[in-house]
This record gives sequence, structure tokens and C-alpha cells, in this order.
Amino acid sequence: MRALISIVFICLAFNAQAGAVRVENVRIWAAPDSTRIVFDVSEGVKYQISKLDNPFRVVIDLDNAETNLKIEQPGTNDKFLQRLRSASRNKKDLRVVLDLKKYSQTNSFQLQPNKHYGHRLVVDLFDKQSEEQKSQTVDLEREAPKNELRDVVIAIDAGHGGEDPGAKGPRGTYEKDVVLALAKQLADLINAEHGMKAVLTRKGDYFLRLRKRISEARKYKADLFVSIHADAFRDPSVHGSSVYVLSKRGSSSEHARWLAEQENASDLIGGVSLDDKEDVLVSVLLDLSQTASLEASIDVADRVLGGLKRVGKVHKNHVEAAAFAVLKSPDIPSILVETAYISNPQEEKKLRSESHRRKLAKAIKNGLLTYFNDYAPEGTLMASRKHIIERGDTLSVIAQQYRVSLHSLRNANSLKSDQIRVGQVLNIPISRGGS
Repeated sequence: MRALISIVFICLAFNAQAGAVRVENVRIWAAPDSTRIVFDVSEGVKYQISKLDNPFRVVIDLDNAETNLKIEQPGTNDKFLQRLRSASRNKKDLRVVLDLKKYSQTNSFQLQPNKHYGHRLVVDLFDKQSEEQKSQTVDLEREAPKNELRDVVIAIDAGHGGEDPGAKGPRGTYEKDVVLALAKQLADLINAEHGMKAVLTRKGDYFLRLRKRISEARKYKADLFVSIHADAFRDPSVHGSSVYVLSKRGSSSEHARWLAEQENASDLIGGVSLDDKEDVLVSVLLDLSQTASLEASIDVADRVLGGLKRVGKVHKNHVEAAAFAVLKSPDIPSILVETAYISNPQEEKKLRSESHRRKLAKAIKNGLLTYFNDYAPEGTLMASRKHIIERGDTLSVIAQQYRVSLHSLRNANSLKSDQIRVGQVLNIPISRGGS
């Protein structure tokens, strides 16, 4: 075994107690590019972290601490963590060893109690180099060859996740679970549309800070960012869907302001280190004037709200505005959809239904489709209004897909019959109301 690679001592101020600090629970959240280990502790704890190799390990020594837990083990898909083990040390301290699958960077910090949790010690495992390589790979894949048309890219952001459960319904349904299921359904519907592609900011149950959600959308060069939520309110009778855009001058209503404050607290609940200088800058960076086209965001939001009105009740008949941090991308039109209020018993029941979630997803997709049919970015398939015939295509299905009449489609391509061939390129006429 090689010598100690590095030792990081972290001494945080805490109230000295006569009894030992208790480790009451351990949770593991595996994301695609990191793993988070969260220790629920009875109070603030003094600790130190050591990194060893041959084999790779992270050793966490907690002063004056104890536990009688059978510690949870990581899943087989965890990219960083092999297993956890713990033992008493010096008859008063607790040692926890993280056996790693490979060398990993580490970050650790403590969190004060909030409405969801008590004191927490958070340890993150990640690999900076692989993340940089991944970003470069995405950029290469995303760049379309010259003169080749690309898809319109929609970034779908399922709110909350991992340590941040979001709102909770009367039957115990977590917001983070239903919005992820809905986001995946929406992605499937978008990917079924010719010329459109969906990317998910999170694909599983793990925490993503608000800034990371925006950077994920930017990494894929998204043309639109859609954040999906199902929040709660103090009054369980409050119900209906809502669609929000960013406001730089204050919220459109007191309710919108309250809702934005709840959503913007996600980083504090999910766990962001306040000792990291970068993270201290987050609030400043997010408050900078965002320069993306708010007009485009409002147009998209209005069309999505129109679709949701056909599915059920809406909370307001108009698009609302509030200072949601997750909408503050400087270069991507962004909207936030509150699909329902999970605090309302009837709406919670609907959100648990796959068929109802699909109706919501279809309404959102239709709103996005109508917008991009009219205002698709240059260089995209949708902007070109051309369709390359694939096996299984029929003229009538193509007409339905682009929402044009069969007659106008025939005329635009000088077709005397409905016979088409694979590889044939059709010009798609602009539908009524298009540009």
C-alpha cells in the first residue's frame, strides 16, 4: 500500500456536547458523473478525510461519534463507490471507509437543519477529467456537419431529486418522483416528432444544483429549457396547472413570489457547500440580467398553457412571471410548468396515474410543437420545412405530423397521387398562422 496521498482536515465550529455524536442514517445518491454520500448526524461534527490508494479508498474519521447502523451499500450501477464499512476507532471515534472503484476527487461539507432534514455531513465523489471529456464528446456529437440540418433540441428538467424530494402529497407522493416520470414521457413524445430531440437534465433520483441544470441544457445546446414541477401550497384546496417565465422586475402575484422562493431553496435542501467560493458566487451570477429572448419564452409558455387548459383546470388563465433561479439562463428561452398541486388530494391522485401524466405530457409537447412549427431556428429540419421519406411513411401521416392538409401537401410537391418513395424529399407548406 502506498503512503497517504492527501489529508484534508476540516474543523467546523460546533457546540460541544457531553455525549457522542450519533450517525443516525446514511444515504447514497448515484448520479451519472458523481456519487453523494449523506450522513444524518445528531449534531455538528468534527471530522477529517484521508485519501488512500492501492486500492483506492476515502477514509472519514468522525471525532467522538458512534453508530449502530447497518450501513446501506451502493447499487451495482454506481460508477465510483464499491462499498462502505465502518468501525469504532480509539474507543471514542468512528471511522467510515469508502472503498472506491477508481480514483475520485472528493468534496465535503456540513449542512444545518432545514424543514426536511437535521444536521448532515455530505461527501461527494466525482471525476473532473471524465466530466471534461464527456462535455467535449457531447459538443462533437451535437455539432451537425456543414450543410446538414439538425433537430430542434428541448432540454427537459425534472425538478428536485435525490436529497431534495420537493413537495409531498397527502398520500406520501414525492414531487421528485412524479415529475421525473412525466419528464420521461414528455421526452418520448418529443423524440417521436420529426425534427425534434429531447434531452433530460436528470435521468434518475439524484440531486442537481440549479446552476447544473442550466449548464446541462447549455451543454447540449438546447433551443428551449422546460422545467417540470408539481408543487404544494399551504391551502390543500389550491389546484390547477400554471406556466411561468422569468421576471426581472418582481413576481406577477404574491402566490408566484412564494412559489419561486420555495423552488429557489432547492440548493439549500439538496445540499450546496457554502464554503466553496464558486458556490458563494452562485447567487450573484443568478441575479445578473439574463439576456435570452423573454418574448420567445412568453410565446412558448402561452401555447403550453393553452394545451394544459384542454386537459384540466389551470390555476391562472394567463402566463405568470417570477424570479425562478432555474429560468435565469442567459442564452436559452426557458419556461417552468407547474403541472398540478401535489398538496391537493385529487391532483395528487391524478399525478400518480400514468395515463393522466401522459395527457399532461402531450399537452406540453403540442404547445412546444406549435411554437417551433412557426419559429424554428435556422439550420434545423423544422425550419427547412422539408421531410425525407422513411420506410413506413405515408402522405396522410406526414400531413398530420406537420399539421397541414393533404391537399396543400400534394400541391406543394406537384404530386398527382399519394404514392411516395423512400429517400424522396417533400416540401412542407407553411400551415395557417405560420411564418
